[in-house]
Amino acid sequence: MKQEKIFKIESEFVGERLDQYLVKAFEDKSRSFITNLIKNGDVLVNGNQVKPGYSLKLNDQIYVAINEPKSLDLEPVNLDLDIVYEDSYLLVVNKPEGLVVHPAESYDGPTLVHGLLYQSDELSSINGVKRPGIVHRIDKDTSGLLIVAKNDIAHQRLSEAFSKHEVKRIYTALVYGKIDVLKGVIDMPIGRHRTNRLKMAVDPEGKRAVTHFKVLEQFDKYTLIECELETGRTHQIRVHMAHIGYPIVGDPIYGPKDVIGDTGQFLHAHTLTFVHPIKNEHMTFTVDMPESFKQMLNKLR
Repeated sequence: MKQEKIFKIESEFVGERLDQYLVKAFEDKSRSFITNLIKNGDVLVNGNQVKPGYSLKLNDQIYVAINEPKSLDLEPVNLDLDIVYEDSYLLVVNKPEGLVVHPAESYDGPTLVHGLLYQSDELSSINGVKRPGIVHRIDKDTSGLLIVAKNDIAHQRLSEAFSKHEVKRIYTALVYGKIDVLKGVIDMPIGRHRTNRLKMAVDPEGKRAVTHFKVLEQFDKYTLIECELETGRTHQIRVHMAHIGYPIVGDPIYGPKDVIGDTGQFLHAHTLTFVHPIKNEHMTFTVDMPESFKQMLNKLR
């Protein structure tokens, strides 16, 4: 199914950018959605493909074709997800360790997305049929809070908030070694590992990455810390802590080969603070660490 519309430009819109005109014409669509429509050739001006910044002229005829979203080829799965908040625009879910966030070519088992499809009637479509609603991710073996968008406007605004570092994310982590300072800031760029493409690494040519940490509790050979992300690079906390000599306990990629426990790295996203993209309200959510993490700390104590 295709939604088709034709607009004829009147004098009051002469000189306006094409993308800005269409964002106002389609209030339920995000700016990035409109931009992609234009770039993909689904918008024609007088029968010709133009750029998003095209300056409108009197009597220009704009043809717009919007393909209806493809039906999801993912089967909903009842994963009994812990949804800590939900309204008409977004939800906040406490992801358990061991659960992949969305399907990928390398993984076709049940994911958070499968569970969300079972428990939510609406999810945004910006990220395509394999990643509906997914604004940001945490690793499979990291537990904790994620924001999920239920429509494209909320998704777009949340994505912008993340890109501007306006979303506060705080993690609890157990690391190897006894950190000899009470707090610190790791400001080191991160990029794809030069030889192992499955890993990330501190790289002078990578993107800026900043992690703030403080010590919560010290043990004989381990330290419990709290980390706040200023940026959100892939594997950021895991890479940063390993680079300064204190890898996350249980991390099979950046830590010792002999991992402790069988639930993945001891890393938990416990607090999430952001401004609601529609209601403009400040929101903060906090969740307790999983039982496996608590049991590990009890053993060390």
